Amino acid sequence: MARRLPLIFLLMIPGVYSADDCWGVTYSSSHICALKGSTVTINCTYTYPTGYQIKKVFWTKTQTPTDNVFPDLSEDSEYKQRIQYLRDKQHDCSVRLTDVRHTDSHEYYFRFITDKPDGKWIGAPGVTLDVTDKPVISISSSGVIVEGDSVTLTCSSESNPPVHNYSWFKENQTSSVGSGNIYYISNIRSDHSGQYKCKTRHTCGEKYSDSVTLNVLYPPRNVSASISSSGVIVEGDSVTLTCSSESNPPVHNYSWFKENQTSSVGSGQTFSISNINSRLSGWFYCVAQNEVGSQRSDAVSVTVGHSSYRHLLFGIAAACGGLFTIAIIIVLILIIMRIRRVAKTKEAAVNQVNRQDDLYCAVNHVDLASESAHCDDVQYESVKPQRLGGEQTTAGEAPESRDPEELHYATVHHHSNAEMRRSEENENHYGNITNDKPDASVRSNVEDTSVIYSSVK
Repeated sequence: MARRLPLIFLLMIPGVYSADDCWGVTYSSSHICALKGSTVTINCTYTYPTGYQIKKVFWTKTQTPTDNVFPDLSEDSEYKQRIQYLRDKQHDCSVRLTDVRHTDSHEYYFRFITDKPDGKWIGAPGVTLDVTDKPVISISSSGVIVEGDSVTLTCSSESNPPVHNYSWFKENQTSSVGSGNIYYISNIRSDHSGQYKCKTRHTCGEKYSDSVTLNVLYPPRNVSASISSSGVIVEGDSVTLTCSSESNPPVHNYSWFKENQTSSVGSGQTFSISNINSRLSGWFYCVAQNEVGSQRSDAVSVTVGHSSYRHLLFGIAAACGGLFTIAIIIVLILIIMRIRRVAKTKEAAVNQVNRQDDLYCAVNHVDLASESAHCDDVQYESVKPQRLGGEQTTAGEAPESRDPEELHYATVHHHSNAEMRRSEENENHYGNITNDKPDASVRSNVEDTSVIYSSVK
C-alpha cells in the first residue's frame, strides 16, 4: 500500500499532474474517513494531451495489474451494485460509493485509456478510504443490576485505522469518568445509575457511542412511619398511620404490625383506624418491600385515653385562661389606683405650698428688697382677724369659744406705692393691723386675750 501524502503534495507528484506532458489525475482529498453504512463521494479530475480521445475510464483498487489488466470496480460483485460514476468522460472522474462497509477500506485509483497505444494513465498514488463505525458498549452482568454488584462496561469499535484512545463519560458530565476500552465498577451504588457512553479517537477523528443506561436496583431504605394525630387520642377518634420510603423499583407492598405481634394488623402505605379504643394503644411499625428486598421502620406510639380526659384538659385550659384574665384585670386596677393616689398626693402638696406662701407673705417680716421678689409689689399689709364661720344658736348666742389658734387671718390690704415711699423714710415701720370686732352676740363670750395681733417689723 502506497504511503499516504497530504493533498498539498499530491498536486506535485509526477504522474498525477505534469505540466510538461499534460497527463494527470487530481483528487480533492487523498484520505477519506467514512462511517460504516454511510455514502461517500470521491471527487477528482483528469487531463490528457490534445489529439487523444478517451476510450475507457474506471476505478480500481490495485496498482499491480493481473495479466496487464486492472480490475474495474463496476464489474466487481462487491461494488457493482453500490458504485456510481459521476464522470462526464472528458475531465470529471468523481465516483460515489453507497452503504460503505469495513471491507471497503482500501486505496482507490482512477484509470483512463485513450485511442492510442501510449495513451493510458492511472492516478497513483490514489485516495485512501478508511471505514469506521460508532463504538459499541456492552455490559458484562446483563439483566438486573443490584446495589453491591460489580459491573464491567466494554467499548468496542471496528475501525480502520484502529482506535488508539478510549474515554468514558456519564450523562451531564463534561469530564471523563474513566479511560480504556473497559470501565469497571465494583460494589455499584444507586448513585451510579445513569447513562454512559464511550468516545473513541483515531486518525479519522473522534466518534461517540450510543448511550447505555445503568439502572441500579436497591431495596427500600429510609423507611419511616408517622401518625396523623399530633394531640391527645381519645376513644372514638380516627387515626391514620403513613409509611414512607425510597427504593428502586418502587415498593409494591406495605405491611403494618404491632409490637409483640407476629401477624400484620393492616396493609397499604396508609393504615387507618376508626373509632379507636384503649385496647389498641401500643407501638406500631411498617414494613416496605420490593423485588429486591424489604426494610422495617421504627415504631410509633399510639396512646388512647378516655374521653373524660380530654374534657378535663379543656376544663383546666379554660380555668387557666380565666385566672389569667382576672390577674390582668387586677393588675390594671392596682396600676390605675396607684396613678390616682400619686396624682392626689402631688395636688395636695402643691396646694399646701401655695397656702404656706400666702401665709408667709401676710405675716412674715421681709425687707423691701426681698418683699419685692416674693410678693411682687406688696410692701405693707394689714391683717384683719375674721371670726370663724360657725352657726349661731337660735337664742342668738354664739357657740362655744374656740382656741386662739383657730382664728384665721384672711383680709390683706394692699398699700399703694406712695405709702411705701413714705414708709421708707422711717426705718422702723409697723403695719396697720385692724381688729375686726365680733358681733355683740359673740363678743361677750370671747376673751380679750383670744385676739391675736400680728406685728410686722
